[in-house]
Amino acid sequence: MVGLGRMGGNMTLRLLGGGHRVVVYDRDAKTSQSVADRGADAARDLEDLVARLAPPRAVWVMVPAGDPTQATLDALAGLLQPGDVVIDGGNSRYSDTQRRAAVLAESGLTLLDAGTSGGIWGLSEGYCLMVGGDEAACRRLEPIFTSLAPESGYLRTGPAGSGHYVKMIHNGIEYGMLEAYAEGFELMAAHEYDLDLHAIATLWQHGSVVRSWLLELAGRALAEDPRLEGIRGYVEDSGEGRWTVEEAIRLGVPLPALAFSLFERFRSRQEDAWSDRFIAALRNQFGGHAVRRPEPR
Repeated sequence: MVGLGRMGGNMTLRLLGGGHRVVVYDRDAKTSQSVADRGADAARDLEDLVARLAPPRAVWVMVPAGDPTQATLDALAGLLQPGDVVIDGGNSRYSDTQRRAAVLAESGLTLLDAGTSGGIWGLSEGYCLMVGGDEAACRRLEPIFTSLAPESGYLRTGPAGSGHYVKMIHNGIEYGMLEAYAEGFELMAAHEYDLDLHAIATLWQHGSVVRSWLLELAGRALAEDPRLEGIRGYVEDSGEGRWTVEEAIRLGVPLPALAFSLFERFRSRQEDAWSDRFIAALRNQFGGHAVRRPEPR
């Protein structure tokens, strides 16, 4: 496992709990050591990591999308041997994954793309894995995927890039769901009934057609801060929502709700709305994403 941040570290612990031997590397030696203290085998650098693995190797890369992922894959390409597999578990753009898979294949290496959902709860609940790439490689590494995922939580989606494509759409849908919940709860927050929003979120988890894990997390967030006064309504986007809308434009598929939810995130950076505090609170609940606090008065 290369990259032991919020996701990579917990995924390593889940793999260790599943009986796997895991060699780990992180640029922060203290982070590597903290995971090694839980049973992993810490490597000094990528070269040392590759040397500690027996062929055919499997290296899971869990670093930020873009340049960090590209640099890590480039470095590994010079160290690995034909027959080895690299798994990109980050939120890379699917077209980048297609290109990278073709380049690595020229050296006899296989790239699998593992769209990974589960956030900070994945360690205990499991990670939903959407894996694209060579079918034989996926079969060989299936014990890894099934250890990380809950029951029925792993699927090979198709060829290289398809896992990241499905994860991109997954995150686009997430944008829309968060926006719908936020607007409804903001309307209730504005009414003179002085409604108990936490109680309503809890109620809707029992038999309601809008029940979901996100609603459960809404209940947790509202229990901690009933009016979300401790969170600024500044909502980040990590790229997948933009890519989803761009893909809709390319294919001519109307996505009004998803596109609107993306633009609402842009608007959140210009003003501090209650609905944006709601979305920021839920992103913190399910993914451990940082929230911005109000400036001291």
